[in-house]
Amino acid sequence: MKTASAADVARLAVMLGDLRLPTIKAVWPSFAEKADTEGWPAARFLSALAEHELAERDRRRIERHLAEARLPPGKTLDTFDFEAVPSVSKAQVMAIAAGDAWLGTGANLLLFGPPGGGKSHLAAAIGLALIESGWKVLFTRTTDLVQKLQIARRDLTLEAALARLDRFDLLILDDLAYVTKDQAETSVLFELIGARYERRSILITANQPFGEWGKVIPDPAMTLAAVDRLVHHATIFEMNVESYRRRAALDRKRGPGRPPTRATTKTAP
Repeated sequence: MKTASAADVARLAVMLGDLRLPTIKAVWPSFAEKADTEGWPAARFLSALAEHELAERDRRRIERHLAEARLPPGKTLDTFDFEAVPSVSKAQVMAIAAGDAWLGTGANLLLFGPPGGGKSHLAAAIGLALIESGWKVLFTRTTDLVQKLQIARRDLTLEAALARLDRFDLLILDDLAYVTKDQAETSVLFELIGARYERRSILITANQPFGEWGKVIPDPAMTLAAVDRLVHHATIFEMNVESYRRRAALDRKRGPGRPPTRATTKTAP
């Protein structure tokens, strides 16, 4: 095979740039040299270039989605201690982490349990796994998002703010319990739940079971309607285990010699 002229190389670089194929633009010279040396057929050469372009696009897409998701760092399924939370099936969580069977239908995931039981860790770990599978996720404290939606309502842009959240396949609302009893806050939360009903999925972590949601949403009718929409298509995990943080503090107080009972994470390598 003849060596490409400088003019051909320059023209190819321009065309690959116009076609938005930056990976092929960067790697084709080394691949062409290898193809010449090993006698690759044209189809193999083109296939190798296309594979690298697609792999690099996937990597950049996951990086973008991770930046948008705002997940807390270090929370993965590998570091979640399933043995300490026997009510949570690892096999079921792994199936949920694929996303195909529920995100496409706008189903929800609800995690209940006392503080320190691993709810936020599991929610973030599921979110990370879904991003790696190609889904778009947003992790936020419920109070933070509610405040933003309140501002949007004040500015008469609530509908647009809810529409922007539609680009996320999963919205993770962490710590629902810390929303105040203010009617304005709870009403925008209800509107968010209603806007995503059977269209986009929500994952909620909460300290209280449904029977105590009247403490969060003071209007009984609104509470009933919100719960009805959330549970209509939902998987619910009851994570009623002793707080990892409390257990760890007691173990430190007692000193060495007593193995800890951990409720959330394993120590990462």
